[in-house]
Amino acid sequence: MVSLGIIGYGHFGAFMHRMAERFFPEADLRIYARKRVSEGGVFTDLDAVLDCDAVLLCVPIGAYEETLLDIQGRLRPETVLIDVATVKRYTSALIRKILPGQPHLCTHPMFGPESYTKQGGDVTGLRVVITESNLPLERFAPIRDYLSREGFDIVEKTADEHDRELAETLFLTHYVGQVIARGGFERTEIDTVSFGFLMDAVDSVRHDSRLFEEVFRFNPYCRDVVQRFDAVEQQVRQRLMDVDPAPEGYGLD
Repeated sequence: MVSLGIIGYGHFGAFMHRMAERFFPEADLRIYARKRVSEGGVFTDLDAVLDCDAVLLCVPIGAYEETLLDIQGRLRPETVLIDVATVKRYTSALIRKILPGQPHLCTHPMFGPESYTKQGGDVTGLRVVITESNLPLERFAPIRDYLSREGFDIVEKTADEHDRELAETLFLTHYVGQVIARGGFERTEIDTVSFGFLMDAVDSVRHDSRLFEEVFRFNPYCRDVVQRFDAVEQQVRQRLMDVDPAPEGYGLD
């Protein structure tokens, strides 16, 4: 890889900037961000980014269609477009529809800056899911093998499998985390280890309200997860309400 472009510089785009500098230090790195075009250095205009050998699309899921339409016909025919969105059926379908024939690699890094920092920058075991690629094996294999050698755990599955499993894992974590964060529950001096793990999960998602809502919107399996969770939560709550209360005044003196 001689040149690598990044479109979008939100929370995850900035993280991909850090990762690119670490794992592809010799690449000519170019970043397009609307609010930082004039800063110079790695930040440049969109056409310069689209002229790269590979381009990471790091825009919000809701901006995917608009962005793909904007870059339609402006990428070099051999440029590899890399999708890193949290949902995969929706984004990969858009790429096939709007940029048919464009070399692309649909992935989802199953980690972010919080988990990366918590591991002290050790990427061993951090998962990267690959759901789709139209690259010939001689172009795809070196990318996959390089990431594996660096310590990443590469998982290959279909976009539908990814979205279904993500709804019951990452999205469910976000759902519970948002409830706990909005409820004002905080750490205490007597936290158990399990509560600490729970709050670690809350801290990792409490500031991702937009991503939380977009994953729900663009992953059809999330609605079923919410309905299942709410139904079971009501059952658990009713089970507690059916328990006989302690004698009046017990433990309150």
